[in-house]
Amino acid sequence: MMRTNILNDHQVGFRNRAVADYLQNCGYLESLQIFKQEASLSENDHKTMTGMLEKKWTSVLRLQKKVNDLEAKLAEAEKEISHGAPSREKRQPSEWIPRPPERYSLTGHRAPVTRVIFHPVWSVMASCSEDSTIKIWDYESGEFERSLKGHTDAVQDIAFEKTGKLLVSCSADMSIKVWEFGGSYMCVKTLKGHDHNISSVAFLPSGDAILSASRDHTIKLWEVASGYCVHTFRGHSEWVRMVRVSHDGLLFASASNDQSVMVWSLQSKTVKATLREHEHVVECIEWAPDTALAPIRTEAGHKANGDLGAGPTHVVVSGSRDKTIKVWDALTGTVMFSLIGHDNWVRGLRFHPKGKFLVSVADDKTLRVWDVAQRRCAKTIDAHQHFVTSVDFHITAPFVITSSVDMTCKVWECR
Repeated sequence: MMRTNILNDHQVGFRNRAVADYLQNCGYLESLQIFKQEASLSENDHKTMTGMLEKKWTSVLRLQKKVNDLEAKLAEAEKEISHGAPSREKRQPSEWIPRPPERYSLTGHRAPVTRVIFHPVWSVMASCSEDSTIKIWDYESGEFERSLKGHTDAVQDIAFEKTGKLLVSCSADMSIKVWEFGGSYMCVKTLKGHDHNISSVAFLPSGDAILSASRDHTIKLWEVASGYCVHTFRGHSEWVRMVRVSHDGLLFASASNDQSVMVWSLQSKTVKATLREHEHVVECIEWAPDTALAPIRTEAGHKANGDLGAGPTHVVVSGSRDKTIKVWDALTGTVMFSLIGHDNWVRGLRFHPKGKFLVSVADDKTLRVWDVAQRRCAKTIDAHQHFVTSVDFHITAPFVITSSVDMTCKVWECR
């Protein structure tokens, strides 16, 4: 019985020449002669098709993998729908978590993106990159708005003042820049004083001072109005990777290559506790908001009655190259519990505004959502094609953003 050929004459000729080339390359010369005779090919017909059959076969395999991945995501989505998970109408805001696929993938940076953050008021986000620029995006539309240029080396970190009128950035060019945000978008101050790469910056809640951390092993406190360094904190023995201020402005924490987290008093300028349980560089830290204290105390065995006196009042979370996340009582320096699941360096941490969940990103290319009270990973998302460098959770809107070495930023809708 003859089979109907779905290829036209041109496609049949293309296929036959590719098969003939494959037979010759494999040394199947007898089969080649028989095939050329039956396919009515001349002696040199196949010589322009070098490697074509293998290329086509490889393309088919890649497409099949994409189809399988899409089918798996579709099956996951159907399962979630059947259980009522992804519908925002069926879940309380405290239950909303990021879910694939991403709403937008933002491209424009020409080097790895090192940090991404939401504006505290407007529907925009900022990203910084090793390409020396800061870019502003509308996260609701996915549109690029503008670039801020002034640094001469990789921009390592950015932070907004709480009203959103100022943006601070730090760079491997050993400078800190303060930018007017929303008007001229100009650099209004450049702060210099560190002796090496500046890896992290943070505004104090009052907005009148900035903390910076550097590879020179120090942390500096800067007065915004004058641009002067008013204090230098020394205690770490290696590169200080990140600095973050507690929500009440009384404490700040610093993470370092020396495998420790230090908790400092801003009033006395002294170390309150040194946290040493990680077995590798501590890459990132995050202060738990008041809304997260009850679920954290529940997991740690304290009373979960909403009374802040029933457990620690200041909790800091750290992520490390040892692939773990640790939750600490910041004032006693004790580990309350650990979250284990990432397969590579943990690069970024952020709490859900309602406190039930913690999101983390890592060099395993994933975004993970942790149910803090149950100490389990509630969701794993294959977020980027390369290492994921940072994450932010919007305070009021249902969005999460991530950045990556793959030079993209992604916007994830929560539901």
